Parts: sequence; C-alpha cells; structure tokens
Amino acid sequence: MNISTTPQVQYLQRPEGRVSYTVEGSGPLVVAVPGMGDLRSTYRELTRPLVEAGYRVAVTDLRAHGDSDTTFRTFGDIATGEDVIALIEELGGPAVVLGNSMGAAAAAWAAAERPDLVAGLVLYGPLLRDPAMSRAAVAAMHAMYRVLFAGFWGAGAWAGYYEKTVNRGRKAPWLPEQVAAIRANLKEPGRLRSFRRLTLQLTHSVVEPRLPEVHAPMLAFIGELDPDFRDPKAELDWIASLGAETEFVSDAAHYPQAQRPDVTVPRTLAFLAGRRDGSEWATGA
Repeated sequence: MNISTTPQVQYLQRPEGRVSYTVEGSGPLVVAVPGMGDLRSTYRELTRPLVEAGYRVAVTDLRAHGDSDTTFRTFGDIATGEDVIALIEELGGPAVVLGNSMGAAAAAWAAAERPDLVAGLVLYGPLLRDPAMSRAAVAAMHAMYRVLFAGFWGAGAWAGYYEKTVNRGRKAPWLPEQVAAIRANLKEPGRLRSFRRLTLQLTHSVVEPRLPEVHAPMLAFIGELDPDFRDPKAELDWIASLGAETEFVSDAAHYPQAQRPDVTVPRTLAFLAGRRDGSEWATGA
C-alpha cells in the first residue's frame, strides 16, 4: 500500500472561508478533528496505523487554524460540527469521527445532528460540557483571554501553556516540534485575532443537551492528569453513563492520542474494527 508521508492539503469551502484538511488511504472513512489551538498533526500517531489498517483518513484543521482561512468570524462547537458534517458529505460518508477536546464536542454535536453520517465516535480529552462556573468567573476568564491573546505575546503564551500544562505527564517525542509549529502558526497574520474570537465564543453548553440524541457507539479516553477537568475520573464516569466505552489513561493529560499512543492506538483500532462490515461501516448501534 502506498502511504503518502506528505499528503496534499485540500480545502473545504464554507460560507465564511475554507477549512483545510488532508486525506490518506482507502476504505471506510475516518475524520479526525483537533482541539482548540492545535494543528491536525496532533493525530500523527494515529494516522499511519489507521491507513495501514485499511481506512480512508481525513484530518481537518479547525477554522483559522493550520492552513484554514482566517476570514471566519463564527467559531465554536456548532460551527465546527457543521464543518465536520460538510466534510463527510464532501468525501462520501458515513464516517467514524475522532475528536480531541472541543473537536470531541463538535463530533458529538454532529452525531446528534446527522446520525446518518456518523457511524461512531472516538473522543480524546472530550469537553462535552462546560465546567461549573459562576457568571463572575466566566467574565473574569473572558477578560483574561482578551488580554492574553491581544498582543504579540499571545502566540508564546498559548504555546507555553500547551507544552507545560495540558501536556503534563508523558511527552510525545515530537512535542517540541508541535509546539514550535503552533507558535509559528499563531504568528501568521490574522490567526491570533481569530483564536481570541474562538476563546470568547466557545461554550460547550450547546452540546450537553444534545448528548441524549447521540446513538452512535462511543469510545472516550481521558488522561489522569488532564487539568481541564476538576476530577478526570469523575468526568470519565459521567461519559460512561452516556453509554460510552471508556479508558482512563495514566501518565497523560489532555492529549492522550499523542501522549500515550501505546494505549490509544490499539484501543482505537479495535473499536473501529468492531464497527466495520467489510469495506463499509456497520449499520445500527
């Protein structure tokens, strides 16, 4: 099988701009969605094993991230979920959708919105609901975002947070390369402005009410060191109560797909194999 090491970047036209993505392999479609402030290369540990296992793998950037346009003004879980749906339609679905962080929330929303297009969900560090916070705390957080991402220091601030805080525990050997790429990407014209807009618009409150409508099989991974959850194990137990298969990943934080591929890759492959019916996705839960 010929597996390209540098797949060509393609673009999905949306009303406010273009979303970038790559496609490799052949077989049932898998769509992978990164989280906020990340790049599609976050899935590098998964892409090759998936292609070698006989899947067509599309990895997308978020709006205004990576190679996507900076013309977008609308961001968040619903906007990203609509992009996921449009990409599946463009490539010919259905698909199993992999999502990290807010990408997981968008994937869940898409599964509720278009169950005919989403055959399964694999979620890494999924933010499927907002943390319990007072209005004052939310206002303070937004004020911090406005300052933190308002000037030239914003790219370095996010890159440092990404490297030191949300990648606690085992580090991917290529983490320095990823951090440098994120910093460089945010320094491109228009990207930091767009990132600030995303942080101010993002809320997962639009996803949580839709979760009872998600009937696609789910597999969720949460790292034991993930700082985005007050109690990571309790969050995983809540996701399990939704009917998901779950995996609590030791020595990992918010990016278990990158930090612990020894755990996430084989479990993801097994989950996908269980959903497969020859060259198509199985129908039904």
